[in-house]
Amino acid sequence: MSAISQELLNARQNPFAPRPDLKIWIDGELLSPDHAKVSVFDHGLLYGDGIFEGIRVYNGRIFKEREHLRRLADSAKAIRLELPMSAEGISRAMYDTLKANGIHTTDAYIRLLVTRGVGKLGISITKAACPSLIVIADKIELYSQDVVQRGLRCITASSIRVPPHALSPRIKSLNYLNNVLAKCEAHDCGADEAIMLNHLGHVAECTGDNLFAVKNGRVLTPPASAGMLDGITRAVAIELAQRRKIVVEEKTLLQFDLYIADELFVTGTAAEIIPVTSVDKRIIGDGKAGPITRQLMQDFVAYRNAAE
Repeated sequence: MSAISQELLNARQNPFAPRPDLKIWIDGELLSPDHAKVSVFDHGLLYGDGIFEGIRVYNGRIFKEREHLRRLADSAKAIRLELPMSAEGISRAMYDTLKANGIHTTDAYIRLLVTRGVGKLGISITKAACPSLIVIADKIELYSQDVVQRGLRCITASSIRVPPHALSPRIKSLNYLNNVLAKCEAHDCGADEAIMLNHLGHVAECTGDNLFAVKNGRVLTPPASAGMLDGITRAVAIELAQRRKIVVEEKTLLQFDLYIADELFVTGTAAEIIPVTSVDKRIIGDGKAGPITRQLMQDFVAYRNAAE
């Protein structure tokens, strides 16, 4: 073996590599990680030309499946991408992947991707004619239980959310580079998560979660016009709060509003509901999850377990 080959082999000893017995669904085939490959000519890789969904599975049931598939279809329509299968076909592919990985009766996480597919070089959508569907199903732990218990430590990122008049944040596209850079900034500062502002300086969302503030017993969250993803878990949190007769208001928020909040929490498919206990070195409330946040966390667990 040449020195260059050995160097490449050593570089590929990745501690974050997927477990070798995992099965990934790609265009109708269940493949091992070693054989689950995407072409270097796939427009999803070349240009970020594709969409995705992150979906939770509880007790073997895909949580909010219809809502996720509807959002996937909306994202596809927005970027003029034709889904290669019907919603029913995609559903079967997800359940087949769960079963192939032995997690069809437990809790799991699905990453569903659709790329423009293999094509010629060039950004024109006419140069890739066959979209590709990928389903990854495995376990996930976005944050350790220790972090969830103490609450997230956040910073305000210098990287702003892509302006909605440039690319709608309601499209879950494969290009998350500004979110990635904001997350890097958080880690560089020793924080868990970054809060992203929009082009007007208003609070938009976190790098992968929607954000809520609690002030004087009212739950406040940025409106869709702030430039954020239309979160499915966000909608559940709003519903749960309203069931408790808690006033929920979509309102433009500034950094100042976060600093003086009684409570803060984030919502997301992978994150579920997690308290935020500091922002930019300012302690939120008493530095612990507040009563409304704790109640919604408990209600969410009951809600997801009862979901059909």
